[in-house]
Amino acid sequence: MYRFALFCTVVFVWSGMRLLAAEPAAVDYTRDIKPILADRCYACHGPDEKQLKAKLRLDVRESAVKSAIKPGNAADSELIARIASDEPDFRMPPPESKKPHLTKEQVELVKRWIDQGAKFDTHWAYVKPAASGLPPVKNPQWVKNPIDQFIATEHDKRGFMPAAEADRITLIRRLSFDLIGLPPAPAEVDAFVNDKSPDAYERLVKRLLESKHYGERMALYWLDLVRYADTGGYHSDNHRDVTLYRDYVIDAFNKNKRFDEFTIEQLAGDLIPNPTLEQKIASGYNRLLMTTEEGGAQPKEYTAKYQADRVRNASVVWLGATMGCCECHDHKYDPLRTKDFYSFAAFFADIREKAVGRQDQTPLPTPEQEAQLKKLDARIAELKAKLSTPSKELDAAQSKWEAEVKEKKQAARLPKEIAAAVNVEPAKRNAKQKQLVADYYRANVAPGLKDIQSELASIQKERDELAKAIPTALISMSGPPRTVRVLPRGNWLDDSGEIVQPNIPQVLGNLSLKDRTPNRMDLAKWLISPDNPVTARVMVNRLWKLAFGQGIVKTLDDFGSQGSPPTHPQLLDWLALEFQRSGWNIKHMLTLMVTSKTYRQSSTASKDVRERDPNNLWLARQNRFRIDAELVRDNALFVAGMLSPVVGGPSVKPAQPPGYWAFLNFPVREWQKDAGEMQYRRGLYTYWCRSFLHPALLAFDAPSREECTVERPRSSTPLQALVLLNDPNFVEAARVFAARILREGGKSDAERFGYAYRLAVSRLPKPTEMDVLTQLLAKHRKEFSADKSAAQKLLSVGDWPAAKDMDAAELAAWASVARVILNLHETMTRN
Repeated sequence: MYRFALFCTVVFVWSGMRLLAAEPAAVDYTRDIKPILADRCYACHGPDEKQLKAKLRLDVRESAVKSAIKPGNAADSELIARIASDEPDFRMPPPESKKPHLTKEQVELVKRWIDQGAKFDTHWAYVKPAASGLPPVKNPQWVKNPIDQFIATEHDKRGFMPAAEADRITLIRRLSFDLIGLPPAPAEVDAFVNDKSPDAYERLVKRLLESKHYGERMALYWLDLVRYADTGGYHSDNHRDVTLYRDYVIDAFNKNKRFDEFTIEQLAGDLIPNPTLEQKIASGYNRLLMTTEEGGAQPKEYTAKYQADRVRNASVVWLGATMGCCECHDHKYDPLRTKDFYSFAAFFADIREKAVGRQDQTPLPTPEQEAQLKKLDARIAELKAKLSTPSKELDAAQSKWEAEVKEKKQAARLPKEIAAAVNVEPAKRNAKQKQLVADYYRANVAPGLKDIQSELASIQKERDELAKAIPTALISMSGPPRTVRVLPRGNWLDDSGEIVQPNIPQVLGNLSLKDRTPNRMDLAKWLISPDNPVTARVMVNRLWKLAFGQGIVKTLDDFGSQGSPPTHPQLLDWLALEFQRSGWNIKHMLTLMVTSKTYRQSSTASKDVRERDPNNLWLARQNRFRIDAELVRDNALFVAGMLSPVVGGPSVKPAQPPGYWAFLNFPVREWQKDAGEMQYRRGLYTYWCRSFLHPALLAFDAPSREECTVERPRSSTPLQALVLLNDPNFVEAARVFAARILREGGKSDAERFGYAYRLAVSRLPKPTEMDVLTQLLAKHRKEFSADKSAAQKLLSVGDWPAAKDMDAAELAAWASVARVILNLHETMTRN
């Protein structure tokens, strides 16, 4: 009996242990379930009340558990019966939704979630970032800073080994492209490779962040976000002056302006008491949208377009929210209402602008120009006062002159209005006629005032020239706000909708004030307040993307239900809180990221890591990718020694194919290529025509900037190779690069190949590459020696002065080699 009882006890315990061992892992609602429900169910059972079916909302627990879900009992839940059914008329989602049915794995996941209690969580992005301790790791020696600790924890969970640290050449090229958008010079590479001090890497990071080109690199990304362009878009896509805004952005990043100040100045710089010139320029953010000058356009229609554009842009830039979906209806997947859309639009209803027509440009003199204007105006007023001061002698001389005019009948020679006044008897003239005659006499006839008149003319000319030199910009100016109402289905003709006041999306709180209506300043301050759970996360996620090639939240523009959940939610929250703790310090955050061991990994990974994490979500290696469109040409000009180092200033027009603007009408325009140094400036400054973007930028995936662009696509096409080989800008760069190789690269071909590679890719060529280059050079030496005219044709491309002291055939042959080197994948890749 005792043995039997013992046997039963052992069996019971062993069975229990098996049950415990088989206990399924906890299902995470945000990570596992919500993406399924959002994709397959929310269109009919989500936030959009107008599309709601069966009065069932699967995004709200109270509604879901009433009829569809029995927490703890998946087998008896209607939701499971529907999604697992084989009957077409019963199964969900229905055929008319055009949504695919759930896979068996997804159905099992939903079952487990229900059996585990069907816990619903508030969407992660709408919960304030939570402070958490740093997680433990198996290999603390690998950790450089807190970022590594969060990354290493995920490595440990998956059994991943991080990639080895990249070699120093790779690291300096990576940092240089990421932080200033340019490759390192050979001397900089040598200095870093040979620097044995323990803080060599950190000092390199600091040097790059202090470079004046850092602001240019960062501005490139921000200008995509705010849809900066030199033309207005729509219809005629005419020019407008907004380059001062671009200069403001570059300068703000270079000065490491706090991101909270950066936000306030752009959204509400004009509302700051006694705004500075810089703050006025910053407020131009609100004017960067597309506008129309089409004569037959309806003002009311375009007012609606402009307010919708501003909502779409500001909500994506600062909230990572797809509020554009709410212009016509409540959001189908996120708790964002149509009323939220128009309440958000009401923040911008005070901006003074034309609904149709050329927008008014505001002159913005520098402090020096303003002081000079005041000085000139004071002198002009002083001289005019002298000319208009009453004098018995002048009055007598004027009377004598008038008598002579009448006696000699010379009035017809005078301006019509003056002649008419002179012919009226002095005693009978009205005040205006008296003033006209006196002013004309003093300005044109009085012999004793010639010196004053001459000086006045000279100073007036100087003032006019100064006024012409003063830059203009589109800036925000506040006026009485327009009435904003909900437009049913987005119809600008329908005035039946509810009138709304400025407010933030209801799901994120309420900005209603007791004593006044909220304005853009209130919106800006809320965006960077601790009460807003989103903005800090959105910004650090974008900085992460700059450092690692993809965000912790992969969908940079969508932190909602349809977006990707964060791969490392605790890390994202830690970064958001650190950003706020640091005083919204962008350079501090970038320093943390690029000095981490995670960033410094090689982009080469083990076969196991590549197979189990093909998209590198868990960062057991670095990412490699092609540099941005503007940087491709910058890189070629820099390697050739042609790139202008000037920062800021007006947009420039490098060469582009003739006739490319042929269809740009009202008015017809031609692209006038700039001369001299202007055409060799960075791509950031290239004139940005929305409807006809420079073709070399277009080929490498630069956006039109008609809308906010949070992430550019990265394509690899034959057209790109053709651009690099044949675009005049790149052909010119290649021939100038060739002259540099011959002048600076040594005497032998091998030395020159080595020098060329060190300039372009920061390393020496491999033996196999040397063989290919040697054969290529020999082939082209022979061809150009036989055809001198072909060599001269190649060397005449572009305006850069040709090297007169070199043999044309030899230089052309090396230009062919340079074209190949500039076309290497490695030349334009951030590794």
